[in-house]
Amino acid sequence: MNSALPEIELLRAAYAAFNARDIDAALTLMTADVAWPRAFKGGFVRGPQAVRAYWSEQWSEIDPHVEPVTFHPEGDGRILVEVHQVVRDLAGIVLADDRVGHRFTFERDLIQGMEVCPLSSSDHPNE
Repeated sequence: MNSALPEIELLRAAYAAFNARDIDAALTLMTADVAWPRAFKGGFVRGPQAVRAYWSEQWSEIDPHVEPVTFHPEGDGRILVEVHQVVRDLAGIVLADDRVGHRFTFERDLIQGMEVCPLSSSDHPNE
C-alpha cells in the first residue's frame, strides 16, 4: 500500500502516540469536533477533551496496544486500517488478541473521526 499518503503518515503518528500513552501528541492530530468510538463501552465521544477523558478512563482499566498492519485508502477519502490489537488487563493477562478494522475520516489534514468495523476478506483481497 502507498504509505506516502500524508493521511497514512498522520495515522502512523497517531497510533504511535496512542501506544506511547502520549495523549497530547495524539490530540494534536485531531479536529476540534473529532468523533471517537468508545470501543470498550459503546457509543462515541466528541472533541479532544472527551477523547482525553475516555482514554484516561480506558487506560486505568485495561492496557491496549494497537499496531497498524495495512492501510487501505478508500475512494471517498477515508482510510481503512487493519490493526493488530492486543488488550491486557492491568496485571498483564491477555484479554483479547485479534485483528480489527479502523475506518478514519479526515478534515483539514487532521483526523475527524474513527469507527471500529469488522474486517472482511474483501478488505484485503491481495493478502
